[in-house]
This record gives sequence, C-alpha cells and structure tokens, in this order.
Amino acid sequence: MPLRDLLPGLFAIALWALNIIVIKVGVTEMPPLLLTTLRFTLVALLLVPFYPVSRHQLPFLLLLSLTFGAMHFALMIIGLEQAEAGTGALLVQMGTPFATLLAVIFLRERMGLKRLVGLLLSFSGIIVLAGGPSLPAPLPTTLLLTSALGWAISQLLIKRGPNIAPMALAGWVALFTVPQVALGSWWFEDHQWQIIQQAGVKGWGAVVYTAVMSSIVAYGLWFSLLRRHDVNRVVPMTLLVPVLAVILGILLLGDSTDIYKLGGGGLVVAGVGLIVIRWRRRRLV
Repeated sequence: MPLRDLLPGLFAIALWALNIIVIKVGVTEMPPLLLTTLRFTLVALLLVPFYPVSRHQLPFLLLLSLTFGAMHFALMIIGLEQAEAGTGALLVQMGTPFATLLAVIFLRERMGLKRLVGLLLSFSGIIVLAGGPSLPAPLPTTLLLTSALGWAISQLLIKRGPNIAPMALAGWVALFTVPQVALGSWWFEDHQWQIIQQAGVKGWGAVVYTAVMSSIVAYGLWFSLLRRHDVNRVVPMTLLVPVLAVILGILLLGDSTDIYKLGGGGLVVAGVGLIVIRWRRRRLV
C-alpha cells in the first residue's frame, strides 16, 4: 500500500484506539447512556441533513440502529465504564470471531482450517484473560461481549442489506438510535440536565471526539481507503486497535500489565489475524 494511503489508514486506527481512552475519561463526568445519547445526536445533526436516504431504506436503518447503535455502541460504553481500556478493547475485538461463526451458521459460509484455528485461538485468549486480574466483573464482561456480538450481527445485516453510502448509514443509524439510548438514560440514570450543565472538558470533549473524530473522520478515511484497495489489504490493520488501546491505557490511565493480559490479548489478536488475513501463494518465476 502506498505511503499516502497507509498513513491515513494508520491515523484512523489511532483515532479508534484513542476513542477507547476518551470514553473511559468521558464517563467520569457523564453517565454512559447520556454520553451515548449526546454522541449520536451530534452525529445525526452533522450528517442527516446532507445524506438523504430513500423511504424503503428506513426499516433496514431502524433495524441496524438496534444492533449497531444500541447493542454495540451503547453496551460498549456501559461496559468500558467498569473495565480497563485495553481489556475492553480486546473483548470488543471478539466481534470478528462472532461474525465468522454467524456467517458459517446463517450464510452457509465455509469454515476452513485456518478460520477454525483462529476461532479457537480467540476464545482461548478470553479464557486466559479470565484467569487474570484485569478481566472486569461478570456484568461488564458480558456487556462488552454482547457489544461484540452486536457488531457481528450488524456486519451480516450490512452485507445482506441495501447499498447505502457510509456517511448516510452512519447519520441515519445515529438518528434512530437517539430515542432508544435517551429512553435508557431516562430510565436508568438520574440528574441528566444537571450533569449536562456541569460537565466540563472531559465530558463534552468525549461527546465531540466520539462523534466527530471517531464516527465521521475515522470512518471517512477508512471507507475512502476501502474504495481504493482490496479489503484484504485494509481490514488487517484493525488488529492494531486493541494493541494501541492496551498501550495507551497503560501510559495514560495507569492500567495494569500482567501476563494474563499480554498472553490472552496476544491470543485474541493472533486468532482474529488468522480469520481476517488471507495469504496468497506467490508464483515461482
């Protein structure tokens, strides 16, 4: 990949890794569902007026808002509130193995030995993480793995759904997600208006960063890269997200470092790598 394309791709990866840290900081000033509500509201305001969709696409976007907006993003932010940044990123990375399993079950895709080994390595990594102190309590762990499952389901829906421009998809999914997470915030959280008034740089910075830098800038760069290069050359770079998140969590948040996190995280990344990276045999000239 030319350097002029590689650098924007790596920049998008860095934005997503830093997004994990920003969320961790943001939920110290705002409860997770309120932060998610404000994030999606800002995304919708910035994108929906400029990316219209047809009426027949609305039911699909509403369904995607349930799996991608509420199930993936909202549960991820709730789970990250009670988990270390790096460990949370590793758990969410299990979306790729989940997507592989769902594709085999529902789309009749072929498993293959390489993908099977990748699945076994990924789930082995979770077992190793479970033996260490960095794995969060059962509830946030379940929320983060359910968030990964939401991502996996969303990928299958997008694969089978109508062809919608990426920014239109992001904007309208955000719009339909707002009432869902707002209702959740109203039901489970308190003093929202007071928190909004008192929030400082950490809270509002997290809202702006997750909406603008992570959702719009990073995905804009990423989809631009996908249009110019094979998916096989682009997607493997996402393996750097949990690696960078672990490093940033240690450097910026003082997260722990232990053999379970390093070993389990290595197994998860290696397993996902086997699933997403496709090797081609070179011809001998």
